[in-house]
Order: sequence, then C-alpha cells, then structure tokens
Amino acid sequence: MTTKTLRTAGGLSVRYAPRGALSVLGLFVLTLAGAVVLVGTGDFPMTPGEVVDTLLGRGTLVQEFAVMEIRLPRVLVAVLVGAALAVGGAVFQSISRNPLGSPDVIGFGQGATVGALTVIVLFQGSAAAAAGGAVVGGLVTGAAIYLLAWKKGVHGYRLVLVGIGAAAMLTSVIHYLITKANLVDATRATVWMTGSLDGRDWAQFWPLLTVCCVLLPLVLGHGRALRMLEMGDDAAYALGVKVERTRILLMASAVLLVAVATSAAGPIVFVSLSAPQLARRLTRTPGPNLGASALMGAVLLLAADWLATNAFGERQLPVGVVTGILGGCYLLWLLVTERKAGRI
Repeated sequence: MTTKTLRTAGGLSVRYAPRGALSVLGLFVLTLAGAVVLVGTGDFPMTPGEVVDTLLGRGTLVQEFAVMEIRLPRVLVAVLVGAALAVGGAVFQSISRNPLGSPDVIGFGQGATVGALTVIVLFQGSAAAAAGGAVVGGLVTGAAIYLLAWKKGVHGYRLVLVGIGAAAMLTSVIHYLITKANLVDATRATVWMTGSLDGRDWAQFWPLLTVCCVLLPLVLGHGRALRMLEMGDDAAYALGVKVERTRILLMASAVLLVAVATSAAGPIVFVSLSAPQLARRLTRTPGPNLGASALMGAVLLLAADWLATNAFGERQLPVGVVTGILGGCYLLWLLVTERKAGRI
C-alpha cells in the first residue's frame, strides 16, 4: 500500500492512500449517478438531465410530483439503508476479525425480524409499530449475543459461532410466528421479510436520516481504534485503545444501524456481508475502510433496486430477492477463497 502525506501551510500533515482516496471518490460519483438514474426510472421515465432540472426546481408539475413525492424518498432510503448495513457489517467483521462476521450471518438481522413479526403477528401492529419492534428486536439480540459470547472478553470466532447458533434459533422463531398468524398478518409478514423499497416515502426517510447522522460520524470517528482492534486486544491496549469500552460502543452503534435499516426496508440480506469486503478489495487499504464500505453499500443497493425494477420485464421483484441471489453467489465464492487460503 502506497501512502502520501499532505502538508498544510499551518504545519498540519495528513497521511492518505491515493488508491483509497480515488476509490472513495469514484464510489461517491457512482452513488450520485446511480441515484439520478434510479430516480428517472419507472412508468414515467425521465432523462438524467430532466431529473437534475426537477431537483433544481425547473421541472413540470408532473415531474416534481413523480420525483419529490414518489421516487426521491425511495432512492434516499436505499442510499441510507445500504450505507447503514455496510458500516454495520464492516464493524462486526473488524471486531470478529472474520469476513463471515456479518450481522445477517450472526443473528442481528434475524433478531430485528423477530421483533417486527412479533408486533405484526401477536399485536396486529401498524407499520410504524413493526419498525419499532425491529429496532427493539435487533438491540435485544445484540445484547444477548454479546453476553453469551463473553468470556474474559469477546473473541472473534466465539462471537461468530454464538451468532450463527442464535441465527438458527431465531429463524425457527420466525417460522413459528408465521404459522401462528392469520392469513392477512402472514401475508404482511412475508412481504416485510422479503426486504423491499416499494412504497418507501419521507416517513421512513427522516427517522433513518436522524439515526445515520448521529451514528455514522460516531463510527467513522472511531475508525482508527477499530483498525487497532483488528490487530488483537493486546496490541490495541498497547496502542492506547480502551478496548472493551470501544468494542461495546461500536457494537451497539452497528446493531442500532442494522436494526434501523431493517425497520425501514425489511431484512435486506448480504449487503452487510459483501460491501465491506468489496470495499477492501477495491481500495487495497488495510483497516475497516468505513467510508468506502458505506458508499459501496449504497451503490450495491441502488444497483440491486435498478435490477429488481428493470431486469425482469413487467414483473418487478423486491430488492431483497436480488441481493439474496447476488449475495449467495458472493458467499459461496468467499467460502471457497477462505478455504483455499487455509483460514477456514
């Protein structure tokens, strides 16, 4: 990895990796371009120029309604959900020091799903109540897995193994709740479990934006400490990191990010698994690559939503189906790669 130092007239200096910086810039441009293209996609197609003009207040009344009321909130929710899932995945993969240490593999996504289904099936709650149940379910699951994995600290492989066991148990609870539901609630639950951006509006966007504005900067600000944690607890202690407090703070932030993203769009799988790994391979920079991971997650979800909307003719698929197919292929490739490298 090649690094350079940028010095200012005031005597400050900042080290950066040119490839990493260019990768982040490229992902940011891709996110903007993907968002504009997706806003212009639909039954009332618009060119990128028309989308930009409408966003600047120069569109027709029909264009303004289509963009501002229907498509823009959906696209913004996709960007934030992708970023939140990816950062949550990057945190857990760094803490566990395992590429399989992803929230949707070690049970946090399933916990959020159980919380939402409990509200839907047992209490016939509204969409807002189901979203709140998803957040509570994710947080409770995160706390339970942390406590079960604790033994003089939290070892990465122990966290992954406990999480996989919890995911299996929670999946059984999900199936049980579905069998207890009446036809209407079972249909609602099944649709929600698929993971979809259909019908997402400003009501989902603003709470998601609030949480992301608080937690994403908090996690990004602990990027150096997270990189030290990847080296092991002893090395992190020696470098001045307050290991357990930092780990709890980052895990709680990651669980809340995943839970809120799940409450907004349902359990969209494999983004938190694949985005951090793809970001690392793109930047070729050690460490969690949190900024690149967030943008990669946004790009992946925008691309998956475009495929779900346009790649299957008139039959539009939920975005969770597309991420499941692509993510499953990626997981198989990752397992083969890790096995060949002798890490599993």
